[in-house]
Amino acid sequence: MMQRTIASVIAAVGMCALGALAAEKPNIVIIYGDDIGYGDFGCYGATAVDTPNVDRLAANGLRFLSAYCSAATCTPSRYSLLTGEYAFRNKSARILPGNAPLIIDPKRPTIAAFLRDNGYATALVGKWHLGLGTADQPLDWNGVIRPGPREVGFEYSFHMAATADRVPSVYIENGRIVNLDPSDPVEVSYEKQVGQDPTGISHPQLLRMQADEQHSGTIVNGISRIGWMSGGRSARFKDEDMADTYLNKAVEFIKQPRKKPFFLYYALNECHVPRVVHPRFQGATSLGPRGDAIAVFDWCVGRIVEALKATGQLENTLIIVSSDNGPVLFDGYWDGALERNGDHKPAGPWRGGKYSRWEGGTRMPFIVHWPARVKPGISEALISQVDLYASIAALIGRPMPANAGRDSKNVLPALLGESDHGRDYIIEEALAQLAIRKGNWKYIPPGVVRVRRGVGKFDITEVEEPGLLFHLAEDPGETRDLAAQYPHIVAELRGILNQIAPDKVSAPKEVDKKQLGF
Repeated sequence: MMQRTIASVIAAVGMCALGALAAEKPNIVIIYGDDIGYGDFGCYGATAVDTPNVDRLAANGLRFLSAYCSAATCTPSRYSLLTGEYAFRNKSARILPGNAPLIIDPKRPTIAAFLRDNGYATALVGKWHLGLGTADQPLDWNGVIRPGPREVGFEYSFHMAATADRVPSVYIENGRIVNLDPSDPVEVSYEKQVGQDPTGISHPQLLRMQADEQHSGTIVNGISRIGWMSGGRSARFKDEDMADTYLNKAVEFIKQPRKKPFFLYYALNECHVPRVVHPRFQGATSLGPRGDAIAVFDWCVGRIVEALKATGQLENTLIIVSSDNGPVLFDGYWDGALERNGDHKPAGPWRGGKYSRWEGGTRMPFIVHWPARVKPGISEALISQVDLYASIAALIGRPMPANAGRDSKNVLPALLGESDHGRDYIIEEALAQLAIRKGNWKYIPPGVVRVRRGVGKFDITEVEEPGLLFHLAEDPGETRDLAAQYPHIVAELRGILNQIAPDKVSAPKEVDKKQLGF
């Protein structure tokens, strides 16, 4: 009887502790890099670029060795992170043009909407690339731009429409283009040239960076982009000021006085093309503009931490640092990234990078820092960014809405360093084709695996039946196919994929160029 009473008391104390934690909800900051690979930070082995601020977060927090984004390209990963749903379930969740309609159904709650509805102030600062407006009517760039971030849960937003290499090259704040002159309206097209602005094809002498044909549309700030735009001259951004602009907006949001916790989705441009950093960072590394952009990312991380510390919020702020997909050196602009890479391994020990089903496409740097709760350490737990939704819901003690987070798993104990177990398996997507990792086994179904090497150049591996099987612990480079030796493992992993996405197990070898944004 006495033992039962003591157990009851202990349980009651535990529940009170959990209740106190839920009552004091942490701020949540997701710092999301762009095209930053597993090996691009010092804490993951990089030596050619210094990342002291990221490394400090890792040293004082939890550094994951088996964390993944859900896809090897940007829009699908961002869609999965915010919705808790695999992007391949939504046919529109591919690399989007800058004038694409919103691909997140406002009726389906995102992490932002969920947190907003549970007492959080919410903000997006940085890259969006999930579409704006609706498919049934042309988007009016010169009025209120909606639906967009606000309609899916972000009370405040300051962002670009898509990517820095895609028009329109403007900032959008709370649904309106910043500094837009009504007498100089913006027009955007991805089908044909609009207006009389010079392009990379018509006026190459105006360029300060050579680009491939895909990136030879309208010239903005001396750089040609994908697509065409006219107007909005007073609103057009300067690439070298972008990091400072986003950082200042993020810090302003952090410093706002408020009586409730906040969620900040801070999606930096670094190190996506075109890589044009502020003069004070030029030459910061031996790697050229790509390495310099990583140095910019690290500096921004440091300023965010400083802002949290200065406002007394660092102790109870959950910071997550990661990236949207693996690295790519050449991605449309000749900026010297290939020539100056040297011995740097942007994907770390993993094969491939952006666009590929090799490990380098989706295995990400992933750091969790929360002084009040997370102890320093290194985790081997298998986790995916698609799981952040369910895990955050568990953290604040609220159930996810019934129509949300279809593929999100609660891996909160792993995120907090309280368990070495995360997911049972990971789904990796690249250009609408899938792969799966379970334990140390990695299976790639039939199809094509590609790695971008230069303008129009890809290393292409055609995967025949029954697919490829690798043991990652013994073969991180995915060079020794073991499918013939372990057919039962192939059958097991293929069976899991068949249950989740039967149409993706025998994917076509050719990928529509639209999947690459061409």
